[in-house]
Amino acid sequence: MSIQWFPGHMTSARKKAAESMERIDVVIEVVDARLPEASSNPMIRELRLHRQRPCLKILNKADLADPAVTAQWLAYYNAQKGVTAVALSCKKPGDVAKVVGLCRPLAPHRNDRLKPLRMMIMGIPNVGKSTLMNALLKKRVAKVGDEPAVTKSQQAIDLSPTASLIDTPGMMWPKIEHDSDGYMLAASHAIGRNAVIDEAVANFLGGLLLGRYPALVAARYKIDVSGLDGPGLVEAVARRRGCLLKGGGLDIEKASLVLLQDYRDGALGRVSLETPTTRQAMMEAHAAEMAARAAAEAAGEVDDAAPDEVPPAE
Repeated sequence: MSIQWFPGHMTSARKKAAESMERIDVVIEVVDARLPEASSNPMIRELRLHRQRPCLKILNKADLADPAVTAQWLAYYNAQKGVTAVALSCKKPGDVAKVVGLCRPLAPHRNDRLKPLRMMIMGIPNVGKSTLMNALLKKRVAKVGDEPAVTKSQQAIDLSPTASLIDTPGMMWPKIEHDSDGYMLAASHAIGRNAVIDEAVANFLGGLLLGRYPALVAARYKIDVSGLDGPGLVEAVARRRGCLLKGGGLDIEKASLVLLQDYRDGALGRVSLETPTTRQAMMEAHAAEMAARAAAEAAGEVDDAAPDEVPPAE
């Protein structure tokens, strides 16, 4: 199953963001530290590179992610031109207090009342942009909710006489290229529930967690995880948590939500769904698949063009 989600208001949000990009100095891109690349909108990168804007990439929810994996991602991003990456939690005032100071070296020419630093917060839904905005202002000016796509319009606010900020709605991109990205985004609640089947997402998440963090899963649910796959884990959770239907059967939908919520809340422990290594392997596999498909199509065209062609005698 391929997961896609692109609500109508996001088209206008992208257009507005492209217009605002011309008038800002630094892009603050907020991603989920547990899946930094899967939660990074390729359209944001295209927009900022087109305008040659530097980026402060915030790996938010770092307190929920595997610290060793987060360190790998920080090294990966900080090696990129024009990018400064930092891992933090937008719910911690001390972490948020560092953000403007991290942006200033990216635009050193904008640092006084005549030329205030102009920043724009961008990212996909439900990664913490509004939480960051409210924490920077030390008051609630942006809606914060558990459902993705709560913010639907831009707002610009002065942080100080030398710094201003634009908050943008969460933006997805029209087509999620990789199925695993769609599942990771759905598991992390960046995609609206109307676009996903919770059981399928939980099966995916369960398989991934069993492969990378079996001890955490076993400790959380007090079960033997040996030999389990994703669907098997969901069934085990249903039994352990008493998720039962009226006839005594397992309530798989309820158990799926239990697993998903435990992951989202960090109840399983600090886990990351992707690493730079797994990301590279996925991209290489995708490239090989595309190349094989192109070769097959090319071979088909040759066959169609000359169906009766006979190979020369040896």
